[in-house]
Amino acid sequence: MKKRKVPHTFVIVFCCILLAAMMTWFIKPGKYVQEHVGNEQVMTFYYQDQLPEPYAQEFHAEPQTWQVFSALFKGIMNKSDIIAFILIIGGAFWIMNKSKAVDTGIMAFLRFTKRLEHNWFIRKIGVNNIIITLVMILFSLFGSVFGMSEETIAFTLIIIPLAISMGYDSIVGVCMVYVAAHIGFSGATLNPFTIGIAQQIAGIDTFSGLGYRIVCWIILTLVGIVFVLFYANKVKKNPTSSIMYEEDAYWRSQKAEDGSLKTEDKGQETQPAAWIVYGIVVAVLVFFAVLYPMTTMKVGNKSAVLPLLPIGAGLFALVGFFALRKGVPYFVLTLLFGTIYYLIAGVLGYRWEILEIATLFLVMGLCSGFAIGKSASDIAKLFIEGMGDILSAALVVGLAAGIVIILKDGGIIDTILYGLSKSMGKMGQIASTEIMYGIQTLLNIVIPSGTAKASITMPIMAPFSDLIGVSRQTSVMAFQFGDGFTNMITPTSGVLIAALGVARIPWEKWVRFIWKFILVLIVIGALLLIPTVTMSLDGF
Repeated sequence: MKKRKVPHTFVIVFCCILLAAMMTWFIKPGKYVQEHVGNEQVMTFYYQDQLPEPYAQEFHAEPQTWQVFSALFKGIMNKSDIIAFILIIGGAFWIMNKSKAVDTGIMAFLRFTKRLEHNWFIRKIGVNNIIITLVMILFSLFGSVFGMSEETIAFTLIIIPLAISMGYDSIVGVCMVYVAAHIGFSGATLNPFTIGIAQQIAGIDTFSGLGYRIVCWIILTLVGIVFVLFYANKVKKNPTSSIMYEEDAYWRSQKAEDGSLKTEDKGQETQPAAWIVYGIVVAVLVFFAVLYPMTTMKVGNKSAVLPLLPIGAGLFALVGFFALRKGVPYFVLTLLFGTIYYLIAGVLGYRWEILEIATLFLVMGLCSGFAIGKSASDIAKLFIEGMGDILSAALVVGLAAGIVIILKDGGIIDTILYGLSKSMGKMGQIASTEIMYGIQTLLNIVIPSGTAKASITMPIMAPFSDLIGVSRQTSVMAFQFGDGFTNMITPTSGVLIAALGVARIPWEKWVRFIWKFILVLIVIGALLLIPTVTMSLDGF
């Protein structure tokens, strides 16, 4: 019997675009508009033929036909920042990988963990289990505190080789970074892009109700860790049980072809070019340390002034010197860890976004190339090779964005929201709260942007919570959970598609792996909302 082949990810996403276009023919277009009622601003829904001026002139929605073929172009334009980010990251890491630095670091790390196994307690728990747990807690914390999302794309390229070397698959690597960060994103404690905006719109104190949200974050993170550990140990015992076993041949071959995995102790002879790069980088870091001696780190509504840039410059100068004496791969590793240090400082201290992050990694790639003795032309060729290797991942991000564009141009997103909100009717407090949560969860499939969805839904949900007699904080929690969980499965999430693309995991296989876990998270979210209605909680 011939085995049925699963369609290519591009085919599946394009079918979603066709479905979205069909919906525009059967759902009446409409729009929410902000109006003044007394001293308050309220969101009022109008169907297209009822829209008052000037909204009627600005709103041009029509059923979608040939536009399904222009969705790729519009999607690429709409997600050009993420696409450019993916291409630059791919090119930069391709250059860096030529130094064999990542593999050298992984093998040194694995040798260190082997030595830890001499401790009977650690051996009983399992060194690999400890590593997975600690990495997931770290990235979950990043997602919870400052909304790490796009940054996970770059870290995925770092963690997957580690997961493969530990005997796992690429799915475990993605879970350690992307899933952990988005579990934290769902259980946000201080995320300014979701909790901060939603609470401001709802008219409640920013980051209030922190205590219960921390409890929720701990529960969700523990559930995620248990799920990943269970799957990871299953793959460890039987690698062929992984649905990615065949596709992961790419990652295994990268490891097998890398001679440094067996000879990293010998290092590489440090060339004069590497010392020149070291001197230039140190000079630049010192310049910025003098220019910005103190950095204000902001986490939620808390802040601390620290000398981050001087500390970073000093650490890089010291560690980089000894790394160069040991070998070029170790110096490139120092560049990588320095990049991560300045990434965290930039995001929390200087509100860096995707432009600055991409620039930082590009500089890391260029410095790595010159440090291993490559000419400018060689580096340019390697950069282009890296972008070509990851091009399909970039293109599928644009195609997936086309789904939302079709729904938006068809004018039916607000209509869908209006229809869902009407379904709440007159129900009990718990039932109405769960319906709010269900609406946010369903809407997140077509509007994965937390900021955009908060702007659309919270002006409606916050007053509704007053009508049913629950705290506006509860409506914020319903938004928070609804905004996070389905980000890990919806094809309209550009970050998900990008992370899967760089990991070389087909979206359809990812769905086969993750859907049960998403259902578990959705159920847990529903249960965690009940105490916000039935109990007296601080901030609720």
